[in-house]
Amino acid sequence: MNDPQRVELPGAFRPATGTMEGWNAAYVRVEDYLRAHRIHNRLHQSRLIQKILERAARRHEAAPSLDPTAIAAEETEAMMDLWFAEVLAERGRARERMAVDGRVAMLLCDGPQKWPYAFLDEQQIPADFAEAMRAGAIQAGPDMAVSSMVPRSIDLGPITEAAGETLEQIEKWPILRTLLLWLIFGAALAGIFYATR
Repeated sequence: MNDPQRVELPGAFRPATGTMEGWNAAYVRVEDYLRAHRIHNRLHQSRLIQKILERAARRHEAAPSLDPTAIAAEETEAMMDLWFAEVLAERGRARERMAVDGRVAMLLCDGPQKWPYAFLDEQQIPADFAEAMRAGAIQAGPDMAVSSMVPRSIDLGPITEAAGETLEQIEKWPILRTLLLWLIFGAALAGIFYATR
């Protein structure tokens, strides 16, 4: 009898190729990746890691020269892309876009907290979870359209006009400009002198 509250632990995982250190590193990488996606439920995390590592081990048997960690990371990405496409009902979309939309939708609906066993579950995706994911998915806006903008003169107001005219006059008379700069410098020194007394 299937009890929905009953939790089964994963069986043994023994890859035929690769070293124990390599598979331990792959385990840690997948665990960190799942934790980065806010999958903190340890039992569900263990099941997912085993499923991912089993898929990676099958690929590693065919190509033992590859790094188990890299294969495990690729398998994690592939599983997530397929799962996001299934949940969002958008099969055939660009892989990069699907990964981004799926992650954003999952975080917006707070999926890992509200549905702790739903992430990457290929057998049974709760209907309310799928609905929340679809509601949080980003929808692209309208296509870009060509438009024309006519340049207009900028009106900065009377203060900027007066300041501009003053600066132009100062530029015309270099002696006045030098005198003005020395007066500003002297006023700054006097202000510092009186401020420190």
